Amino acid sequence: MKITELMVPGALRVVPRQHTDARGAFLEWYRPDLLAGVLGHRIPPMVQGNLSMSARGVVRGIHFAEVPRGQAKYVTCMQGAVLDVVVDLRVGSPAFGRWEAIELDDVERAAVYLPAGLGHGFCALTETATVSYLVSNPYAPEREHSVDAFDPELGIEWPIEEALQSERDRAAPSLAGLLDRGLLPRYEDCLELIR
Repeated sequence: MKITELMVPGALRVVPRQHTDARGAFLEWYRPDLLAGVLGHRIPPMVQGNLSMSARGVVRGIHFAEVPRGQAKYVTCMQGAVLDVVVDLRVGSPAFGRWEAIELDDVERAAVYLPAGLGHGFCALTETATVSYLVSNPYAPEREHSVDAFDPELGIEWPIEEALQSERDRAAPSLAGLLDRGLLPRYEDCLELIR
């Protein structure tokens, strides 16, 4: 397993070693002990698994959960391909507002780990794409928020001209709007979750 740190602090890109033969393939797709070894702190237990199926051009996100509590995520694309985007939404972080995009697909089978406090979204690049998420806290709608994926302040470079989005995501406030309302996670609170 090859694990590299992203430009957004605390986020990792994970590429599993695949063992293939005439029967197919085998791989270890999630190893929290190895992630912890790279980050130098424990990885919260993943308590819920989610699966989303999307058509080409669907943009989901940018989603995040309130901290404390928060929601760390481990994301991989089981079928098709997506452009996965990680955004640092932690107020006070040296990388606040920075984002990074990573292609996840069913060939390389890479995954992304995001600690609590980061925003996450993706765009489906193939006719259909199935994305699996492991998360550290169950979904709690009252604690979940979205940032406008097309906010010019973020400047995310999506590979499509017209996105298919949920009503919630289309109506998501800007980064500045969330900051003004005090809804973004604080960097210090996020660090407390991993100590």
